[in-house]
Amino acid sequence: MSGGGSRAARAALTLADYASLARAGMAADIWDFLAGGAGEERTLQANLAAFDRAWLRPRVLAGAVRPSTDTSILGRTWAAPVAVAPMAYHGLAHPDGEVATARGAGSAGVPLVVSTFAGRAFEDIAAAASSPLWLQVYCFRDRSVTRDLIARAESAGFEALVLTVDAPVLGRRLRDLRNDFRLPPGISPANLPFADFSSPGAHARAEFDPALDWSVVEWLRSVSSLPILLKGVLTGTDAERAVESGVDGLVVSNHGGRQLDGATASLEALPEIAAAVAGACPVLLDGGIRRGRDVLASLALGADAVLVGRPVLHGLAVEGTEGVARVLGILIGELADAMTLSGTRSAADTGPDLVHTGERPPAPSERPATAAIPAAAGPCEVRKEELHGSVSDPVLDTMTFLNEITHRYPKAISFAPGRPYDGFFETEQIFTHIRRYLDHLAESGSTPEQIRDALFQYGPTSGRIRELIADSLRKDEDIQVPPEAIVVTVGCQEAMFLALRALIPGPDDVLLVSSPCYVGITGAARLLDIEPTAVEEREDGFDCADLEAAIRAERLRGRRPRVFYTVPDHANPSGATMPLQARHALLELAAREDILILEDSPYRLVSPGRQLPTLKSLDTRRRVVHLGSFSKSLFPGARVGFAVADQQVVDGTGATGLLADELTKIKSMVTVNTSPLSQAAVAGMLLASGGHTSELNKETAAYYGRAMQATLEQLEKCFPPEDPTAASVRWNKPTGGFFLTLNVPFRADNAALTRSAEEFGVIWTPMSYFYPQGGGEHTLRLSVSYLTQDEIAEGIARLAQFVISESGPRH
Repeated sequence: MSGGGSRAARAALTLADYASLARAGMAADIWDFLAGGAGEERTLQANLAAFDRAWLRPRVLAGAVRPSTDTSILGRTWAAPVAVAPMAYHGLAHPDGEVATARGAGSAGVPLVVSTFAGRAFEDIAAAASSPLWLQVYCFRDRSVTRDLIARAESAGFEALVLTVDAPVLGRRLRDLRNDFRLPPGISPANLPFADFSSPGAHARAEFDPALDWSVVEWLRSVSSLPILLKGVLTGTDAERAVESGVDGLVVSNHGGRQLDGATASLEALPEIAAAVAGACPVLLDGGIRRGRDVLASLALGADAVLVGRPVLHGLAVEGTEGVARVLGILIGELADAMTLSGTRSAADTGPDLVHTGERPPAPSERPATAAIPAAAGPCEVRKEELHGSVSDPVLDTMTFLNEITHRYPKAISFAPGRPYDGFFETEQIFTHIRRYLDHLAESGSTPEQIRDALFQYGPTSGRIRELIADSLRKDEDIQVPPEAIVVTVGCQEAMFLALRALIPGPDDVLLVSSPCYVGITGAARLLDIEPTAVEEREDGFDCADLEAAIRAERLRGRRPRVFYTVPDHANPSGATMPLQARHALLELAAREDILILEDSPYRLVSPGRQLPTLKSLDTRRRVVHLGSFSKSLFPGARVGFAVADQQVVDGTGATGLLADELTKIKSMVTVNTSPLSQAAVAGMLLASGGHTSELNKETAAYYGRAMQATLEQLEKCFPPEDPTAASVRWNKPTGGFFLTLNVPFRADNAALTRSAEEFGVIWTPMSYFYPQGGGEHTLRLSVSYLTQDEIAEGIARLAQFVISESGPRH
């Protein structure tokens, strides 16, 4: 996003509001770079959680009508005990970068700490500033680079040096590694000599000096007369050493959770450091400030001021200079309100008695008069950093963001949902299907009591309707397996989960996925702490040579390739279909390399025309675990899927059983059983078709086929060969399924999606969602299943207008 106050920005009342607006308008990889932390992001979350546990204890009748927020640091008076923390590359948030931030900080009357990796020249930043500027310093291996940087900042009028001491190397930031993050063209540190800065982590490893010791303070004194603050101190011992070395200030900081994951939250380290310093120099706190009351809590626990980082970039991304000023204004206004309501007259009029952390025992005066009555426990708080790391994984956020966009723009035509068309369903059908199944049970000799149990009781974990599913697979797909080899699951998603849990037992066992791939498999893998290995599809589709190379590479790493996941027919998300020759080659490769194949193929029976054989029907060596679902073909809401797992399992005694039995054991601890009512409805539909689901879906498949054809025709119409834009826009032409892909000459990311929905009224899905290890940045996915012909025509027309608009120069 760029400057200019939008209506949404004007309605923003909190820093959290600005964060939401910034995220919606920012490319996913850039958001991850700015918002992410190191490792599992425990420290990142701990910074926020520490403030959530800090409860203010207001003093009444204190006469604090107009509290003063002014504070004095290093001889300068600030409008509030707040400064802008050092952050690299403000140009990622707004084209004016640090120049706009300096103007916004000046409007708020607070200092700006400028990063070594600022994207604008120190002189330009200084020209725009009207409040103090400090320079954040990384010490490079080549000390002359650091010395020249300091001299240049001092000449430009900077007033202090903030040496970062917690970054001998950059922390392991998993979001950036997963995205293979590179700085976009035009973004680089304007004040450093030429080098390859495209990968921030790689540059830090090459250039930062990891051997820094306390002598660096004396060295800084030798090259500059500016005051020196140390940023990154988290213990009282280091604080005492810093005071002994003669520094002019400390910043209690864990680098915003971006360095050592598992380090103490900044607020929790503050009291120990404040006590160790004992007023010898200013103490500032950095990390987790999101509200005015957070600032007040920091002052009460020993800080002289705080640094605010990411929220400033959020304001910058949304409204440029105005956004920075407004974010700081909101924070300072909240601080003033908190001071008034807590009876605090000035920033100096605070102390530890103003804050109850929620974890220390109450002081004697706080205890109830009757000791026999225990103090009432407060509401339970669960720390996000103590939850499984998957809840913070970007892959689990992708669909959430898409749903937010859909709900925010309800009048937009959406090519995003990959769900069946509603027009095929009638409510009364449910009762007909269930009645048909009950009649079938009676005709098969079941007693009334058994029929009642078939609907009302849990039933067998492996499922009640396995015989009917086996019959349908035999008739429709030529898959010849006994009912005992089938496990009925809660949708295909559970089948994936069960298969992964059974087949990937340890960290050295490898799941390979054809990429791009369905997010359900990568999401399930993340929940199980499995890191999938992507096998990139070529432009013309899957190639066995690429899978073979990936298998060999994993073995060279000492790992054991176990499973390859693929959607061979009309794949989600690409729409691609694996040719017959490639299917045979894949089965041969699986036998040769001793791996299993997870075949997920839900779109075959809703696609027109004759389908290629499934991998399972060609499988003579039991190398394929076939995952199926009736959600697309029969009854979406029933959520009935299945796994076909006829592989023999041999235990240590030589006894054998079926893999399906092992999946059933896992299911018994997950969902216990699949809803018997849902199974009954699906069974009634299978009985109605005599097991030929393909016959029942002829009309459905024809509808989806016409929808796909209409979409392709509209694309041809809207991007004719003579149109210059058409030369840079390409799409594939699936023969069935719900999806196709469109390659465009711009980044098809979340920011582009937001513009598409807001300005053109059309929604699609970024293909980057579907690449586990990065890719698809210039491709979008279209789903044609949920729209009428008229909606398709209008939607593609809007999409074409959007693509043409994006393909031209952007300002």
